[in-house]
Amino acid sequence: MEKNWLIDRRTCLRGLGASLALPLLETMGWAEQPKGSAYKPPVRLGFMYMPHGIVMDHFWPASPESFLSAPPPCLESLRNVLEQCLVLKGISGVPIAPFNGAPHALELSTWLTASLPDSKRRNIVNISISADQLAANAIGGLTALPSLELATMPQTHKENQEGLNEAYYSHCSFRSATQPVPAETNPRRVLNRLFKHREPGAAGAKPGAATPPDALERGMLDLVLGGARDLRRRLSAQDQHKLDEYLDSVRSLERRIAAIEHRQKEAALEAAGVRTTKRHASDSPPIEIKIPEGDKRSDYMKVMCDLTVLAFQTDTTRVSTYIGSTPNGVSYPELGFTDEHHSVTHHNNQAEKSDKVAKIAAFNVAQFAYMVEKMHNLREGEGTLLDNCIMMWGSGLEDGNKHTRENLPFILAGRGGGALRTGRFLTDVSGNQGDLLATLLACAGVPLDRPLGIGTKQLPELTA
Repeated sequence: MEKNWLIDRRTCLRGLGASLALPLLETMGWAEQPKGSAYKPPVRLGFMYMPHGIVMDHFWPASPESFLSAPPPCLESLRNVLEQCLVLKGISGVPIAPFNGAPHALELSTWLTASLPDSKRRNIVNISISADQLAANAIGGLTALPSLELATMPQTHKENQEGLNEAYYSHCSFRSATQPVPAETNPRRVLNRLFKHREPGAAGAKPGAATPPDALERGMLDLVLGGARDLRRRLSAQDQHKLDEYLDSVRSLERRIAAIEHRQKEAALEAAGVRTTKRHASDSPPIEIKIPEGDKRSDYMKVMCDLTVLAFQTDTTRVSTYIGSTPNGVSYPELGFTDEHHSVTHHNNQAEKSDKVAKIAAFNVAQFAYMVEKMHNLREGEGTLLDNCIMMWGSGLEDGNKHTRENLPFILAGRGGGALRTGRFLTDVSGNQGDLLATLLACAGVPLDRPLGIGTKQLPELTA
């Protein structure tokens, strides 16, 4: 392959007020690749969280031998990509004493820090930098966004278990010991960031400058199609096909976001007594689409997962977190019941409530499965996008009924560029979540000069 026909990996499609990064094409090389060496896609790190733990009998595989052929109910949605997964049993969480009355304030805040807050100054944030931000510090300078933080729900919960600052309850990313990183819940704003597209009234906009078109009236992709036509002339037939598929997927994603916004806008107007359609007065008003609290939470979560895929595919960032839910009154009506997640976790071994917890966990794993299977189906370099990722799904509790954390549930997906040996269920991993996070950072090429939280070592069984 001659290097003189490669286009730069940083090539973007550009239009008025917007630019769009591209996926890896045959005719590209990575910007930081040393001259004379074959290109190798970078490793990306993604973390997806669910609160309140799992129902063990529904989550853990029966045996390592049956893992691939007969996964348990909670993992059934991963069946198509189990060869690319590692399920880990034996990872212990952070012991929370002296905060024994604050299991929910600490299940999320300790998840990526593997550390406890400062017990002497509980009312202010003082914990530790999180693993995702350690990665962002090390490799974030190579991408437009050092990291991407997403959440399904606003991080506004008001509770002070054990006198702890409320930020511990709904944040997993910490830029430093005292700086929680806010997560974005609005998919439109996330898409605009990925497009490097300035919103009307956005911070930094120059007074009197032209504002971008309304995203509901004109897609941002329209602004860059001229650049796509110019680029096509330089691409092979296979890359032209890949570019078409990529632009179609971005267009589809934008339309889905616009549809969510449109339904929300109409419902709000109807609630205010403003008719927005030519419906008859006797017709029922449109249902209100409550995001993140309402029906079809899966639609919303899939959009956020798609945004993560897009960010990784275009190398806009190599580090992402997604807080799929937080422990404050979340319900899942599309599963056929409206019980709050937290309330049913205290099931006291009642079968009906326990089954609901299992269904909620299976639902959240299914959203993770949707994301990693999409990555598995996207070609990149000599393999797939998933081959070059390490995606971690998990919870900060083992059992929500008893608030135990001796055996936290973790699923890893992706081979990390060949660093992880997947397709296995490891039944007796000897380590804690600090050890796990340090191992994943090392697999992604992120150097550590000290242990991560309670960690003391790396876990060789993940790579052996």
